[in-house]
Amino acid sequence: MHKSLLFLLLAGLCACSNSQTQEQTSSMKLSGAANEIKLMTLDPGHFHAALVQKNNYTQVDSTVYVYAPDGPELKAHLARIDSYNKRPENPTHWNSKVYKGTDYLAKMLSEKPGNVVVISGNNAQKTHYIQSCIDAGLNVLADKPMAIKPADFQRLKQLFPLAEKKGVLLYDIMTERYEISTILQRELSQMPDLFGTLEKGTPDNPAITKESVHHFFKFVSGAPLIRPAWFFDVEQQGEGVVDVSTHLVDLVLWECFPEQSISYTKDIQLQAAKRSATELSRDQFKQVTALPGFPGFLKKDLTKDSTVKVFANGETHFSVKGVHAKVSVIWNFQAPEGAGDTHFSIMRGTKANLVIRQGAAEKYKPILYVEPLPNVDRAAAEAALKTAINTLNNGQFKGLGYEANGKGWKIIIPESYSVGHEAHFAQVTEKYLQYLTQGKLPEWEVPNMLAKYYVTTKAYELSRDK
Repeated sequence: MHKSLLFLLLAGLCACSNSQTQEQTSSMKLSGAANEIKLMTLDPGHFHAALVQKNNYTQVDSTVYVYAPDGPELKAHLARIDSYNKRPENPTHWNSKVYKGTDYLAKMLSEKPGNVVVISGNNAQKTHYIQSCIDAGLNVLADKPMAIKPADFQRLKQLFPLAEKKGVLLYDIMTERYEISTILQRELSQMPDLFGTLEKGTPDNPAITKESVHHFFKFVSGAPLIRPAWFFDVEQQGEGVVDVSTHLVDLVLWECFPEQSISYTKDIQLQAAKRSATELSRDQFKQVTALPGFPGFLKKDLTKDSTVKVFANGETHFSVKGVHAKVSVIWNFQAPEGAGDTHFSIMRGTKANLVIRQGAAEKYKPILYVEPLPNVDRAAAEAALKTAINTLNNGQFKGLGYEANGKGWKIIIPESYSVGHEAHFAQVTEKYLQYLTQGKLPEWEVPNMLAKYYVTTKAYELSRDK
């Protein structure tokens, strides 16, 4: 073949290839226009999938494509969506297009009517679902946890580079970052005149501690929550050290090292982890699942007294860049009257401790306290606190105050900031939509997601290393 002709053919092939690449890249870019996000919900076995749709979003089309096996979990999901559409105040306008069948995953991947997949359900399938969606070039908004065992973490490590190659975003739903007391704890820890600097701590006396108490029986969107039976199988839901602890580990990184990338290979060391079980009677199990008895897959967890042991409780000790942290999770069956899920947190500074309590004294609402150390002049500490509050009020926060309380001061937060846990799902979703429009996550998010799941899955190993 003549050289000039060969050159023209090659140039044409390259131009065609470049055109296809540009077209493919262009199709993945999002502008933030109304209705350009089209959601697909995959196997919504957990109520968090519905909470993503508790609000409307201008950028999100009202038609949502649901792919799932038929059964009570799908019915419960659709009933929640319907309740949001029919509520008298701020009703939503979702239109669910549902495919029911055992081949729901393959069907969704072959049809791909949307560009973002919401995944919240059986965690044994979570990493597989995520990989399948990323392989197909779909953006993924996943409920926690994205990995419940070490093998899942090894798989997850490969998915972020793959997502970058495909031009899509993988993100997990970290609602606890939007709790106002936690936000202010983080903000005040960055004010050295008040807080000093974060202590390093020790394994026995960590610099930061986060404890979370949850309940199997609860109300969601005003109705008693019916949980699927697999929720009580740690092989499917995950244990305490890998499930709710995901939030707590995330907050340690987010508060102690704001917008800093953490390397799980260089910056993190695990010291210890342990697990324990909450036992549920047959009647309690029936109350929360509406099932008459224990399914076969829970036989391995039954005791001689015909209760089921759920290893939902866990505690992990680890350090990040030399800063020692402890996170722990406890699950009870039902909260005391007037109470709900609770959170305790302390950040220890060289001048003051920042403490979140949510007990009976706080009427089970999270309250932030500033407690100066004994060797710190109280008048100087109050002056620093006043300056800090004024700085916050002159910035993105309004109406904050403080009042004397015991060892220090209670931070007064306007009720308008306390939107509740369910509303945080919309806040996470809005942040994700923002990232989709920008076409990327913040530089620190991916390494810190990996660091978080390294801690939780490594804790899973350590809790069995006895």
